[in-house]
Amino acid sequence: MADLEQFRADARAWLDEHCPPTRRQLREGETAPAWGSPEFDAQIEGWKREICERGWSAPTWPRECGGAGLSPEEAKVLAQEMARIRAVPPIGGFGMYLLAPVLLEFANDDQKKRFLPDIANGRVDWCQGYSEPGAGSDLAGLQTRAVLDGDEYVIDGSKIWTTSAHLADWIFCLVRTDPDASKHEGISFILFDMKSPGVSVSPIQLISGQSDFCQIFFDGVRAKAENLVGVKNGGWTIAKRLLQHERSGLSGMMGGAAPSRKRKSGKRPLPNFHSMADLAAPYLGRDAEGRLADPFLRDGIVGVEMDNLCFGLTMKRSSDGAKEGQEVGHTVSMSKYYASELNKRRQELLVSVMGTQALGWEGEGFSATELAQTRGWLRSKGNSIEGGTSEIQLNVIAKRVLGLPD
Repeated sequence: MADLEQFRADARAWLDEHCPPTRRQLREGETAPAWGSPEFDAQIEGWKREICERGWSAPTWPRECGGAGLSPEEAKVLAQEMARIRAVPPIGGFGMYLLAPVLLEFANDDQKKRFLPDIANGRVDWCQGYSEPGAGSDLAGLQTRAVLDGDEYVIDGSKIWTTSAHLADWIFCLVRTDPDASKHEGISFILFDMKSPGVSVSPIQLISGQSDFCQIFFDGVRAKAENLVGVKNGGWTIAKRLLQHERSGLSGMMGGAAPSRKRKSGKRPLPNFHSMADLAAPYLGRDAEGRLADPFLRDGIVGVEMDNLCFGLTMKRSSDGAKEGQEVGHTVSMSKYYASELNKRRQELLVSVMGTQALGWEGEGFSATELAQTRGWLRSKGNSIEGGTSEIQLNVIAKRVLGLPD
């Protein structure tokens, strides 16, 4: 216990000294450089470099994989100290939160040593090759083929709704390696470079005006056989595990008072929902007692914020359980479904609060927050589709959680 308290003291002192204002809660009287300024970018890069050098971007990973080799107890203390100052983790994305967990579970030692350090240090950006034009909710029906040719697989096919594929360096991809096997049994999980000959990417413009999603075409792409993770034709097991991590991550982003963030594509930052009441006050006004003046919308805001707080605590309990080795499993479908519905409810309520000011697209008559809200409201419509549709989540809950018959 004494060693753990010493670790806490050392971690707190280091974070207080090294975490820049752009990556944590501002101290009293402190200011941060403007978003996108050279000083702002320099602080972010410096924070990334320093914390990655300590292995704290992936604290429990082995040192040879880019981590710090901390015990679960030490990692929990570090997370608490990061949360104390609201420090923003330096590394995120699909590599850190989706691919890395399944590599740690299913990859061989050589693959871990080759791929995990670059993920831990943010040197490689990844995208996810799952859905296809004819295989969305029925993901196991995918038809992208991979045929072994010597020590390489030749890949032909297409993926769609691939987030940030136009920005990614590498892809983790589901491919069909045995067309004669049952659809769940003939799938493999393979990694390859997005700059490989035969890869082409077409961004898809969304209703929100953004183009985060893409369609990818594979025309004779050659991927090294040594980059196939797990066993050949055993990719469906890995795919299901990764989907659990994805649904858990989406749940955290859509609920539990997630802070505002700027998209990698450079679009406007999403609005901050830590206090819907503060956001609503300029539009609704306050009564003599300091309450929001509209009782109907005030009731809706209180309901959403209470549900958001309870959901955040539930997510934290689930996360703590996972860190202690408890199996989370299919219960992530419950959190994914609830988070989707909660965020859509929140977005609709904010439109009601802002009125026509939440329906602007461009022009001087709208603030940056209002324009971001318009896009956030439109983007929320996809929450019940991405990471598995709400209908799929309800089926999983019915069969795998409640034990109901098919």
